[in-house]
Amino acid sequence: MGSLNGVRVLDLTRLLPGAYATLLLADLGAEVIKIEDPRGGDGMRSLQSQPDGRNPYFERLNRNKRSVTLDLRKAEAAAVLDALATHADVMVDSFRPSTARRLGVDPETIHSRHPHLVCGSISGFGANGPYVERAAHDINYQALAGLVRPPALPGPLVGDIGAAMQAATRIVAALFERSRTGLGSTVVVSIHEAALDWAMFPTTADIASGCYNVYETADGQWLALGALESKFWKGFCERIERPDLIPLQHAPEPERTRVVNAVREVFRTRTRVEWLERFASDDVCLTTIYEPEEVHRDPHVAAAAGRLSPHTDAPALGADTDALLESAGIVADRRASLRAAGVI
Repeated sequence: MGSLNGVRVLDLTRLLPGAYATLLLADLGAEVIKIEDPRGGDGMRSLQSQPDGRNPYFERLNRNKRSVTLDLRKAEAAAVLDALATHADVMVDSFRPSTARRLGVDPETIHSRHPHLVCGSISGFGANGPYVERAAHDINYQALAGLVRPPALPGPLVGDIGAAMQAATRIVAALFERSRTGLGSTVVVSIHEAALDWAMFPTTADIASGCYNVYETADGQWLALGALESKFWKGFCERIERPDLIPLQHAPEPERTRVVNAVREVFRTRTRVEWLERFASDDVCLTTIYEPEEVHRDPHVAAAAGRLSPHTDAPALGADTDALLESAGIVADRRASLRAAGVI
């Protein structure tokens, strides 16, 4: 039983940021209900699908959730959403502010009818500023945050992921506040600002040196060395029989490049397996660099997977519509009428 057991979340979001935010809540025990467009659902369902129609990204992001179809653009949808919101604790959307207002799901409108709800809004540029109505995606937020170094593309979607983590954290905090006040509140998260948070931290390139780098082995494989602390660097240099490098750990250029090149030469003398065996009993922050397909064969990853809580698979589009609307007081005849009108 998770710490959010008994909390019901209405998830109106699309794509990665909202899906990951509500996944974090679902994994903590919350009941997450995806509100999806009946004309195809969350766009993540079809994005980068496999030949068999499965989308591993959607499935990973939407485990432990349920799905209700509801076309928020139709006037009849408001009453359905109200019925669901009456029995919910949190509502999360990922619309631009003007879109949320047009659909009647902006925090002000929702709170006027459901003051108990915690309303989370995840959008590109938040609620204020000249960019709030701009369309953008993670690559744009990272670009504006100074994180993109052309011609290389950015790596992880740190804006999207960072915003999701901020949203989940703030929603949990808002639920704690509600437990004291009895009233819901509004959580506004900007993906752009989440990317800016990442920009204030140093990158690997900023601190790259002989003790913090990647090195190729004799068999064309790679190892990562993260011996930042002097004790780790000292142990590493002693093991490779290069004690002369110990005092040069944080030397400026041109010595820094000389140290990197010296370590490169050493690593090219043995294979990856040989180096890992050589350092098996040494605590120097040396690890292999896996190819993506190797990651899940790692014994620690396998052990971590075994510690995960049991979960349900991602729901089929609209799989829970009838059950959840029935529990919200919308009877079969009414559901049939809504379905015929394309509302659900």
